[in-house]
Amino acid sequence: MKKIVLTLYLILSLVFISNSVQAQSENTFNWQEYIDNQTEELHEKVVEWRRHFHQYPELSNREFETAERVAEHLQSLGIEVETEVAHTGVVGILKGGKPGPVVGLRADMDALPVKERVDIPFASEAVSEYMGEQVPVMHACGHDTHIAMLMGVAEMLVQVKDEIPGTVKFIFQPAEEGTPPGEEGGAELMVKEGVLENPDVDVVFGLHINSQTPVGHIRYRPGGIMAASNRFTIDIKGKQTHGARPWEGVDPVVTAAQIVNGLQTIVSRRTELTKEAAVITVGIMRAGVRNNIIPEEAYLEGTIRTLDTDMKEKLFEQMHQTVENIAASMGAEATLNINSGYPVTYNDPDLTSEMAPTLERVAGLDQTHVVNAITGAEDFSFFQQKIPGLYFFIGGMPPDMDPSDAAPHHTPDFYLDEEGMKTGVRALANLTIDYMMK
Repeated sequence: MKKIVLTLYLILSLVFISNSVQAQSENTFNWQEYIDNQTEELHEKVVEWRRHFHQYPELSNREFETAERVAEHLQSLGIEVETEVAHTGVVGILKGGKPGPVVGLRADMDALPVKERVDIPFASEAVSEYMGEQVPVMHACGHDTHIAMLMGVAEMLVQVKDEIPGTVKFIFQPAEEGTPPGEEGGAELMVKEGVLENPDVDVVFGLHINSQTPVGHIRYRPGGIMAASNRFTIDIKGKQTHGARPWEGVDPVVTAAQIVNGLQTIVSRRTELTKEAAVITVGIMRAGVRNNIIPEEAYLEGTIRTLDTDMKEKLFEQMHQTVENIAASMGAEATLNINSGYPVTYNDPDLTSEMAPTLERVAGLDQTHVVNAITGAEDFSFFQQKIPGLYFFIGGMPPDMDPSDAAPHHTPDFYLDEEGMKTGVRALANLTIDYMMK
């Protein structure tokens, strides 16, 4: 009798376990299929949003209408929204129906003082004020697509929030291109104001569309993927005199020219370029008001790009020596100032290794590439200083175009194939869910 009871108990237990496993299997949400389907269904909306932002761009720390439209969208989805973060930033919090980590997703919102030359129906005709001057404004770096893609991911995930094993924090960031002089902003100010807290963000993902990478491709790199960026200024003081009698004065223009040449030899002759790349570029040179007057002052301004912290500090030291000694040799005085700038955009190696299979699945193994670091810079690096982060590039170039014919970023002819946004939407959504599931 005991054997019969035991046998029946075992049979019933097996049936119960089998039914439980089957029920669990049937209730397992197919995230990949859902994300793929929703990416296609939402694409028309994403394109519409992108074209609106492209037609009505706004400069750094002035993204008022952009932020308002983003906030309205998130609020319409029932997402908890905070506005005026770091001036014009918008943060949305989507709490999933299951416990899990907090994943941050970031999109930058600002445009550039560039006049658009691309012949498209939604081309920008916007004008704004930049450093006291009226300037044309254009999304010449693709931030309009970043906003639209993240809005698409928000709409996709909110529809199945009960299935989400964690919390998603949508970070729409102003002023990635840099704030106007004298203002704070961007990722650095967002971090300072606590964007990675309440709830505490565990990891953050960000992307950048690229006009010279074919649609459907993804490029990433563990470790440093983009350079640290530092702005520098040099004030040169000479002695004014008649242009016909230079020996009676001290020429700050010639001094400035010698300093520019001297700065270039720091990189070409005193920097270990086999270790990492480095760049010193002088982009502004101002002096004088008349052809026959040697002025009293000259001004230089430029950018420094480095991929190694020790190299950066050594570069700064050599720049001070070069500037001051060249000026002294000419009988002039020169003062070099270097701002704190952006740190290296550094992809956490463990996080990158963990999420690389997701990127490969989204784009396909043959269209996912580990690339060398580039000397462009990104203030996404301020998020990565606090928590592990992964930053990657997606293609925005028409597949049949030669990359050498594609206009680079920050130029009037900058152009993107909107099909590339599908890769970005799928990548951000899959990275979020895969990280939570792991």
